[in-house]
Amino acid sequence: MNLPFSVEEFFRVFELYNLSVWPAQWLLYALGIVAFIFAARNTNSSGKIISLILSFLWLWMGGVYHLAFFTATNRAAWLFGPMFILQAGLLFWIGLRMAKLPFRPRPNAYGIAGAILILYGMVIYPAIGFMLGHRYPAAPTFGLPCPTTIFTFGLLCWVDRPIPSYLLVIPLIWTVIGSFAAFQLGVWEDIGLLGAGVTGIALILRRSDNRS
Repeated sequence: MNLPFSVEEFFRVFELYNLSVWPAQWLLYALGIVAFIFAARNTNSSGKIISLILSFLWLWMGGVYHLAFFTATNRAAWLFGPMFILQAGLLFWIGLRMAKLPFRPRPNAYGIAGAILILYGMVIYPAIGFMLGHRYPAAPTFGLPCPTTIFTFGLLCWVDRPIPSYLLVIPLIWTVIGSFAAFQLGVWEDIGLLGAGVTGIALILRRSDNRS
């Protein structure tokens, strides 16, 4: 599949985004850390706080990255933006309004997989990118679609109850779309997105089957 933009144009979007929103990247990264801490502590308010953070991150990706920046390079971003905003609404509704996302990491396959994906999205992803020569500002930072989708899959692995299957549809769609970057644009850190999608969805659906 031929992409409607070049490698240089693709990384130029990251550069324009990072320079324009600075220092918002620090806030987005801090929100990821806060979500991780609340999940690990498992307080009464953890589920709603984490859901609110995830909802904000998906709203940011849809409204700020896709609609405000990526549309100038790829017209498909006019579709991606609303899609991500819809995912933000689903996370808000299910996690806050319905309170159906209790995040409780446990020492089992779900807990280990979730921890690996969270670590990959926040630490390993940018480290691999740096080693491959993807240097700031022309590099994907946390709060952008691929690393944040990996991070989302990690947290959803920590939800201690079956998750509505429709909550996984948009992350799965982006896993397929975003994984093309690894093979066609040389963003090899995005291979982790494919692994996150396969692992996360398999485990989450398995949990649903076991409790149905």
